[in-house]
Amino acid sequence: MSAEHLEQIETLERNPGKIKTQFLWYTIPITLMVGLTGILIYNYYNDFSLASVKEGLNTDFVIFLCVGIFAQLVDGTLGMGYGATSTSLLLSFGVPPALSSMGVHVAEMFTTGASAISHYKFKNINKKLVLTLLVPGVLGSVLGAYLLADVIDGKVIKPYIAVYMIILAVIIIIKGLRKTIKKKATKRLGGLALFGGFMDSIGGGGWGPIVTSTLMGRGRDPRYTIGSVNTAEFAVSFASGLTFILFDGISGWNVIAGLIIGGLLAAPLSAYLVNKIPRKPITVLVGVLLIALSLRTLIKLF
Repeated sequence: MSAEHLEQIETLERNPGKIKTQFLWYTIPITLMVGLTGILIYNYYNDFSLASVKEGLNTDFVIFLCVGIFAQLVDGTLGMGYGATSTSLLLSFGVPPALSSMGVHVAEMFTTGASAISHYKFKNINKKLVLTLLVPGVLGSVLGAYLLADVIDGKVIKPYIAVYMIILAVIIIIKGLRKTIKKKATKRLGGLALFGGFMDSIGGGGWGPIVTSTLMGRGRDPRYTIGSVNTAEFAVSFASGLTFILFDGISGWNVIAGLIIGGLLAAPLSAYLVNKIPRKPITVLVGVLLIALSLRTLIKLF
């Protein structure tokens, strides 16, 4: 049991009244997801007719369901990769880029919520870390979405971020192969979250690779880092996804439904696996995935 986990238990024992607030970690994500579902059904009622639902339950839906399951397993256990994994697979099955991007953004509003609940259930989070990352992450996401519309070209920034993440990945793998990791003081978490949320909007992804990899590169426990970053990501994804819905609308419901249902099914399993996988292999896997995603970004750009 890590020092972070022991600290959480001791704090709870000293403050038994905090038990009463634990329900918020469940009710807030559930309420937001249920509310969003109601809004979508209300605004897109014709797309949810019985005939439309039956028409959408075809072979393609099964494919999108499997994509959602696999992408969530990757993201939930390694703390990154949902967007890159799901988008790559959707494109390989012939889904248009615009539809893939929209489907992933909307699905993440639900899958990250399920992931947050699951990680909390399996005690994979550091509450203080989550709350520290949450607000600046949302602000960065909203700021990035706003600037992307008129000021910044996300493609210009992407290669520099990719190189940065490859360097981080090498550091993570080296530290992961060591028997012990010396934990460094993690300063300026707010700035890191602001940057991660900003790049997530500007570059179409990056919250997990930037925030998770940086924290793990500083020696933080993989289990609590992944769980906490995934939990905070719900707020970041919800803010950017809501903006996407308000300004661009939604189509391609079989893609979205497959990704959402698949993600909801896989979220508890991925949170459970984080709790069981030893530190060394999961740290190395994070590094390898980060290098693969970054190289993929560079190849696409050049």
